[in-house]
Amino acid sequence: MTNSVRSIAIDKLIAHPDNPNRMSTATFGKLVRNIERTGRYEPIVVRPHPLRRNHFQIINGHHRCQALAKLGYKAADCVVWDIDDEEADILLATLNRLCGSDELGRKLNLLKRLNKSMESRELARLVPQTAKQIERLTNLKMPSRPAEVKGFLNPLVFFVNDAQQETIEKALLSAGELRSEKTRAAKRAAALASIAGEFIERLPQSTRRNN
Repeated sequence: MTNSVRSIAIDKLIAHPDNPNRMSTATFGKLVRNIERTGRYEPIVVRPHPLRRNHFQIINGHHRCQALAKLGYKAADCVVWDIDDEEADILLATLNRLCGSDELGRKLNLLKRLNKSMESRELARLVPQTAKQIERLTNLKMPSRPAEVKGFLNPLVFFVNDAQQETIEKALLSAGELRSEKTRAAKRAAALASIAGEFIERLPQSTRRNN
């Protein structure tokens, strides 16, 4: 197995028939625009095709290959790994799915820096978030950590429509009326936890055990 990068003609790159990874049309469009704008992309991982001589089977980078073809590229940067069918299957099942998650504070800093040089609508064409999500995230203030709380506080960020927001706000207001926490964020967090706890208590015992 080698990690040296080589240029291979795109018409010599064959998609693996069992590739399980799928990308939405919107996300694929953003991938295309990023490559078109920068000319940069991660090399495609391939192996010598087991049946077609002088061809290569894609292990990781199917969408990158499609994007390059759409943009008119004739060749792609590739890393060729000499692996058997079993190893190829393992990599297909893991390479596209093994990923971490964003740390909210750092993600917000990145989006805010980018948002200074381009409008949310333009930025949304390049990153996974929509324009509305970018606007909400860049206006989001990270709550300060209460001095008396021990342990790491986990941020929860999700998006709801107007009707859902109204319902949630009413529930939080009702559940948080008797809370003694000092900050609004702490009161809302405690109220949400209280609502969730009451919901769990109402579940049948068998359902609680299974979850």
